[in-house]
Amino acid sequence: MKNEFDLAPFYRSSIGFDRVFNLLNASQRLQAIDTWPPYDIAKSGDDDYRITMAVAGFGEGDLDITQERNVLIVKGEKNQDKQGEYLHRGIAGRSFERRFELADHVRVDKASLVNGLLTVELKREIPETMKPRKIAIGSAGASQAPLQVIEGEKQVA
Repeated sequence: MKNEFDLAPFYRSSIGFDRVFNLLNASQRLQAIDTWPPYDIAKSGDDDYRITMAVAGFGEGDLDITQERNVLIVKGEKNQDKQGEYLHRGIAGRSFERRFELADHVRVDKASLVNGLLTVELKREIPETMKPRKIAIGSAGASQAPLQVIEGEKQVA
């Protein structure tokens, strides 16, 4: 059974939220969720996030991290060694591509690979023009220009 939400009422009464609605629609279309490689997403501060992926067997040269607009793409591709015949192969070494949707103004700060764990540090940096600012209140008489009457009767003194 498939539950899909109709977002049409929101489109009719909202302006500028197209990206949010597209994300919601895309999440409904996901069929099978690939669970490999496993990963964690943690919030390490007010504007700091961390993605940790278990990529055992992959080296720095096997991994590629790219940020395109609001999408973080982590790819892993490992050359398969054909050394001997395996009786059991339990260490996953298959290629993968994992995509993470990022909010506006989130950028990759740094990435590291230690003990088979790939850690990607993310930081949200809000531009100065979008930060709250204090508006000074001035006196009304000092800067108020005389009013002009465009339509109607002008008052005679």
